[in-house]
Amino acid sequence: MSVALGPDTDLVGRELETAALRERLRQRPVRLVTLTGRAGVGKTRLAQEVVRELGAEFDRVETVDAAAPGEAGRDAMRALVRQLADGTRPAPGAGDGRILLLLDGCDHEAREVAAETAVFLAADPRVVVLATAVEPLGVYGEQLLPLAPLPVPGDGADDEPHDVASVALFVRRARDADPSFALTLENSAAVTEICVLLGGLPLSLELAAQRLRLLPPHLLAARLRGRTTVLAGGPVNAPGRHRSLAALAEWSCRGLAPAARILLGRLAVYEPGFGLDAAGLADEEGLEPLMDRGLLTVVGEERGELRLAVPEPVRSYARTGPAGADGDAVLDAHAERYRRLVAAALPGLAGTGQDRLLRESAAESPNVLAALRRLHERGDGEAAAAMVLGCRLPWLAQGLLREGLEWCDGVADGRGQQLPEALRARLADLSGVFALALGDPQEAVRRHRRALALGKSVGDRRQNALAAVGLGTALLRSGDASGARSVLVTAFSALSAMGVTGGTAEAGVSLAAALHAEGDRRKALEALERAEETFRRIRDGRGLAGALRAGAAMALEGDEPERAEAALRETLRLYEAIGERTELPGLLEEFALLLLRTQPAQRPRTVRLLAAADVLRLRTGAQVPQEWRSRAEQARTELGSRLDWPDFATAWAEGVRMSAPTAVTEALSAPAPSRRPAAGTAAEAQSLTPRQAQVALLVSEGLTNRHIAARLDISEWTVVNHVRQVMRRLGCTSRVQVAGAVGRWA
Repeated sequence: MSVALGPDTDLVGRELETAALRERLRQRPVRLVTLTGRAGVGKTRLAQEVVRELGAEFDRVETVDAAAPGEAGRDAMRALVRQLADGTRPAPGAGDGRILLLLDGCDHEAREVAAETAVFLAADPRVVVLATAVEPLGVYGEQLLPLAPLPVPGDGADDEPHDVASVALFVRRARDADPSFALTLENSAAVTEICVLLGGLPLSLELAAQRLRLLPPHLLAARLRGRTTVLAGGPVNAPGRHRSLAALAEWSCRGLAPAARILLGRLAVYEPGFGLDAAGLADEEGLEPLMDRGLLTVVGEERGELRLAVPEPVRSYARTGPAGADGDAVLDAHAERYRRLVAAALPGLAGTGQDRLLRESAAESPNVLAALRRLHERGDGEAAAAMVLGCRLPWLAQGLLREGLEWCDGVADGRGQQLPEALRARLADLSGVFALALGDPQEAVRRHRRALALGKSVGDRRQNALAAVGLGTALLRSGDASGARSVLVTAFSALSAMGVTGGTAEAGVSLAAALHAEGDRRKALEALERAEETFRRIRDGRGLAGALRAGAAMALEGDEPERAEAALRETLRLYEAIGERTELPGLLEEFALLLLRTQPAQRPRTVRLLAAADVLRLRTGAQVPQEWRSRAEQARTELGSRLDWPDFATAWAEGVRMSAPTAVTEALSAPAPSRRPAAGTAAEAQSLTPRQAQVALLVSEGLTNRHIAARLDISEWTVVNHVRQVMRRLGCTSRVQVAGAVGRWA
């Protein structure tokens, strides 16, 4: 048996891919497997590791470096073909005369010869060919195994950073460069940012980790924000394309047709996560070749539309290299497209289609911000101001409160350009909304009063009435219920007379809160019911959620917990639909306190929800009133005293790791008090095989795939397949949802 392999490899986070490739190569009918993936993703290392593991199962193992300089790689493949064509065969042994051939690096100039070689070799029933290439060889009988970059923090999981494969690889390589390096609370945010900036690409992570000899993580992250192609310093014995990210990107783009290069330059301007429709590329030709080569990748999906990105380091290279030659024109076109997108979405944000538009706005938020920066930098103050005003509801829903306040102030300053007073008045009013959302009602009052002062000279009655609603709401939050009621009554009447339906309903919710604060419960309920009815009629989900929360608070005071719970559950579903972030932490706390009051057995869930609310609020930068903070702290104290410390600490740690969607699912998974499970619930369990039901139960207990495999004495790969089937049959998208479904079986 002849073996020609490189040095031992050290794979991190590739357990499933290794197992899948190993099983493919063991299957007797298989003749050709191509391991595909972007340059730098680790195809060679994975292929060499699997070939090394399987070497004893074959009589002969050969490796050909198809990417060797000049004609060397192609000559080696031709020589191998001639050798086998001459009838050279190993004597049958442990591998029954089988031959495993690795054709590594079948790209660019080597691609055509590699495809011909693979076709010839795979025709021999005793030969198994494993090829590595950026894109499929495109020959008959080829089986593909795509290799993606390593997962990065925030890829939909709630894992701790050190449990994420990209972070684990970075830390391991950082320790190779500096044995004293450790992942700590102080540097974990910077390390996470580095892994995200580099998109989990193993080669990029390894090059970045080497730089920790010179720069601490936070400075390295700042350096990479502008351009990832600054990374270099790969091993001297590595191929040239693996010694720097600039070389890797250049190699990746080699051979592109001129039209494809131009298209790549256009796409590189877009921030990761753009949609084809939003970018005006739905009918664009030439996308598939870029996707085949990994120059354009799918990074997610939002309601049936793919979210795309030009990955690093190709994006940095394309923006500064030949593909980005017409940079200013491309940036201006990008800014104009998103300015129009924001303007077009504005009419639908307060009614039908709100949830879809807010979700799309959240997905396109990085591009909206990039477009806004471009407009501001080139001095187009009025266009920038209009765009900021159009982002009011999206930014509130996304929790971009500090950013919103800063943009209001920055655009109002005008960079030397005096904006019309009407725009300045609206910006001042919007800045008050953000200030209140951040938890500073006094500052909000000041800003709304400035908006009204500016608005008087303009004479815009509608805008002045809306600003008055903001002022009244801020006065109420600052403790001046009487002043709030006076302002809100006037604003409500004005908006109603002008037929501003949504604004009237918004004023009605705030007026109801002011009336309730003054003790007039009957009028407060009447105002709230009218507002709720209006929001339902115009299909303003976010406005309706605010009305429902206010109604839930009044229901609790009236000792109607079931009514309060129904309102809060509906609000949770509404917030889930629109991707709400600003108001979600408060809602989670309200729901947690209700659980603590009505369902003491749900204490661990209550702890998780309170912890999740704390972390999610921290991300928005918002503060809460002292009275509410005291209630939450009192609840935590009570829970700490009634639960064993390990149970409390475990539940709190689980809540801290929850994403917003996971926290909403956790809340909605709480059983409704005094209600029997729905009749169809048992059907969920019946749709599973006995083994799948076992796996689902163990998932609900919090066991990992590895632990489940050990418990049931099956392979981890089998567990992964069972979990996928369980999620599909139960209609779940996460392990938390599976746990919720299992909880309903009881």
